[in-house]
Amino acid sequence: MIPLISTIDLLKLASGDVLSLQVYKFVGKQSGKKAYIQANLHGAEIVGNAVIQQLIAYLMTLDQSQLQGEICLVPVCNPLGVNQRSHFFATGRFNSYDGKNWNRIFWDYEQEIEDLTEFAQSQLNYAPEVIRSNYLAKIKQAWAKELDRINQPSSLPISRQYRYQLQSLCLDANYVIDIHSSSNQAIDYTFGFKERIASTKYLLLEYGVLMDKYDGDAFDEAFLKPWLALEKELANLGREVRFDVESWTLELGAGMVMNPKSVAKGVTGIKNYLAHQQILSCSQEVTTAEVTIISKSKINSYYAPTGGMVQSRLPLEARVNPGDRIYQLLSFNKQGTTPEIVDVCAETPGIVFDIATNQCVNQGEYVMDILDC
Repeated sequence: MIPLISTIDLLKLASGDVLSLQVYKFVGKQSGKKAYIQANLHGAEIVGNAVIQQLIAYLMTLDQSQLQGEICLVPVCNPLGVNQRSHFFATGRFNSYDGKNWNRIFWDYEQEIEDLTEFAQSQLNYAPEVIRSNYLAKIKQAWAKELDRINQPSSLPISRQYRYQLQSLCLDANYVIDIHSSSNQAIDYTFGFKERIASTKYLLLEYGVLMDKYDGDAFDEAFLKPWLALEKELANLGREVRFDVESWTLELGAGMVMNPKSVAKGVTGIKNYLAHQQILSCSQEVTTAEVTIISKSKINSYYAPTGGMVQSRLPLEARVNPGDRIYQLLSFNKQGTTPEIVDVCAETPGIVFDIATNQCVNQGEYVMDILDC
């Protein structure tokens, strides 16, 4: 199967160069559901590009009859972020022009819709697929106004022009997978919503972190949140509906590196998930994993109690109990005394979940996360 490859211009630079996206679309012989997969929204989080490349190579070995619906893949989905550098380090978590987090800029229809109750009441007697079609039409109609604003003489800032191009690719999707990694070093895990917890096991990662609070401005949140809001409104009116719509963030290892193990986990999990959702109908057997599900609020961050150099830090996935030493600080002073060794101990039981790349810290800077489990 050969993908349809298209290039979408994002923005023109002062130099005359144009930044663009390249989209790979695989369309099956039979119509069906749509999966949208992107990588590298944060500039230093490059691992997902290898996942997408391997997915493209795999899909090209299939026959059109083995795909029902379509799969849309977008590697290096944020060229501005990918190309940001500070000395040897890739940055790209924040837009250097306005300081905004690249994954906190997205359009959440739930925050805009004013007639959700009225709309839900009008849909009570329809089948779920009809309700979905009608609601998607409302979303698209509202989204079209964003393009009108861009085309006005006053136009809109970079972040809004960028998000328009990216979100336009997935408004009509059933499933969205946004591939990230830690900006530091971390274990592999899935970020998702409690309302879709049953599907976590098909992504085949050992840990799943559920969002208990969210604003809707992250990519996965902005996609799914309007649908969750409609489900809740229908339930309040006595109609239980679960739309065939999901979004996931895969967090695969460390920033600035392409860890082969993390890549392999991502590829295997996504293929399994797409087979479970009956988009892939090849001979692959669908499997599940035992997933440790943790609320996001159970991630405890540790910050340096004083300035110094981190040493003897526990590795990722190390299990700790309260009172266990998790790292030491080699702390210097300007008071005519010798350097001090400061032991820092765990407050709660859990596993080492994420650790800072830099082991030189000022007081109050991030050192590590421990996941309560």
